[in-house]
Amino acid sequence: MTGSRVSLVAILGGLALAFCQWLIFVYAPEEQVMGLAQKIFYIHLPLAWWGLISFVIACACGILYLTRRDLKFDMYGAAAVEVGMLCCTLTLVTGAIWGRHSWGVWWTWDPRLTTALILWFIYAGCMALRAMPMPESRRASLCSVVAIAGVLDVPLVFLSARLWRSIHPSVFASKGGGLEPEMAVAVIASVLCFGLVWAALLILRSRQLVLGSRLDAMLFDRMMDEDEKQN
Repeated sequence: MTGSRVSLVAILGGLALAFCQWLIFVYAPEEQVMGLAQKIFYIHLPLAWWGLISFVIACACGILYLTRRDLKFDMYGAAAVEVGMLCCTLTLVTGAIWGRHSWGVWWTWDPRLTTALILWFIYAGCMALRAMPMPESRRASLCSVVAIAGVLDVPLVFLSARLWRSIHPSVFASKGGGLEPEMAVAVIASVLCFGLVWAALLILRSRQLVLGSRLDAMLFDRMMDEDEKQN
């Protein structure tokens, strides 16, 4: 995807999210108990879903790298982890704000919150591992293994509110999750619109990492050529 197309996706995503503000604050009714504080839910949920999708993509890229040994898959996986960590971090922050108004505390060791925090630490470790000085192929292999192992926590995060006793609401449960139809429309629109921004971030970061790797290779070749000339 060319730079102009990425820019177009990002602009469309921004415009779509702007339209979602009307859905959130005008079209969707105000929740009776939490009031306006409940509106953060329309940001919290898309961040959570696209963060989980990012980690699934990182796992797929890890598998592709280990089977094909092509460093471009490592770059794509690294971009997915970074975007996923951004979404996951903002998910925890917005969740804490929501929890403070809903439960009266910033944090509680609820199954969904705990599994989400574990997921954050796993991929934070993956990013820390990528920053360590080691041969490129070895670093790529280790990061791929961590990305594959970490994705095992993704279904636990998604299903935790159903598998264990949890005070975290299950949004789309069998009985509708307690959402009014207008709220459901705003939620779905927010998820889809945020997906455009997420896609633009993922593609842009992937291109940056691939181009950065090429520049490093070119710089290394130039340094080797200069050394040969001097010798």
